[in-house]
Amino acid sequence: MNIAKKIADFARYQRTLRELNSLDSRQLHDLGITKGDIKSIARGTYIG
Repeated sequence: MNIAKKIADFARYQRTLRELNSLDSRQLHDLGITKGDIKSIARGTYIG
């Protein structure tokens, strides 16, 4: 994996974390997730 791909993947991970952390508990519940699920979900977008 080249460095540009790693940087892009990490940026996607950070963006996912930021977006999910901006949601309140009700919005997360509507999506079927909890605050505790956020890092696991974001890790699914980051293959490092």
